[in-house]
Amino acid sequence: MSSTSSSVLKSDKVWMDGGLVKWEDANVHVMTHALHYGLGVFEGIRAYKTKDGRLAIFRLREHIRRLLDSAHICLLRMPWSEDELVEGCCSLLREQKERFKDGAYLRPIAFMGDGAMGLGAVNPTRVAITGWDWGAYLGEKGLKNGIRAKVSSFTRMHVNVNMVRGKITGQYVNSILAKREAVLGGYDEAIMLDISGFVAEASGENIFCVGRHGAVRTPSLSSPILRGITRDTVIKLLKDMGREVQEVSFTRDALYIAAEVFFTGTAAEVTPVVEVDNRQVGHGTPGEITKAVQELYFRVVRGHEPKYAEWLTYI
Repeated sequence: MSSTSSSVLKSDKVWMDGGLVKWEDANVHVMTHALHYGLGVFEGIRAYKTKDGRLAIFRLREHIRRLLDSAHICLLRMPWSEDELVEGCCSLLREQKERFKDGAYLRPIAFMGDGAMGLGAVNPTRVAITGWDWGAYLGEKGLKNGIRAKVSSFTRMHVNVNMVRGKITGQYVNSILAKREAVLGGYDEAIMLDISGFVAEASGENIFCVGRHGAVRTPSLSSPILRGITRDTVIKLLKDMGREVQEVSFTRDALYIAAEVFFTGTAAEVTPVVEVDNRQVGHGTPGEITKAVQELYFRVVRGHEPKYAEWLTYI
């Protein structure tokens, strides 16, 4: 998997607390409250090179609105408005567009800063937006040929344990443990069940399955899943392709006998799953519906489909 190591092309500037600073100067103190207790919220946003050579951020406002919703959910006071944060993302890419000619991944993050300690502390909120060149999250080979997944021994937390509508930093320890377990076991990704044993989501992606007769299913928003923006995009695209999408609960063995399974997410985009728990999915290759929606998705984010132009914010 890609990372933000020194070998990865990253921005030389960071938007931090209202202005651009050098990457190496975007630091926080070791006593930052969020470092100790995990109180922060974040987003992952992609910008793509479009057909006319320009850079466009995909569904920027939806991501920023979810960031603000996440902060509201966990009582994190946001010092910047939606418009200011949208402009922060745009200003960073305008500054760095020569560096990111082929696209970029943006990471807005808001977190409780340093000051008082303890669970009851309320310190000023720090906000930063970073950017780097992050390729296919589950690998280019995975995008093309599909990946192997394993149902995790770690359960997606109950809706009264974690705030499922919030993209909250501390909650991702659960996903980290599931992901590491899967990778150490030789798989590419983990699939997490809810406490009742129904399929919830992957460690960082939403999940879809296609039945033998072409019915497309994905867990409903009443289950403990993140309301994925890519999930929402793919549901819209599938319906526009004439496919019915059922938002319902289903069990892990429904994945075993599915014709197709795929993940969606800003980082993962649309990634086929060709094996679950050592059971081949369908023919063991990406299915026709998966390939069709994946192809349409990439056409949309790269500006080839005027019908969806409102989802693109050009730089």
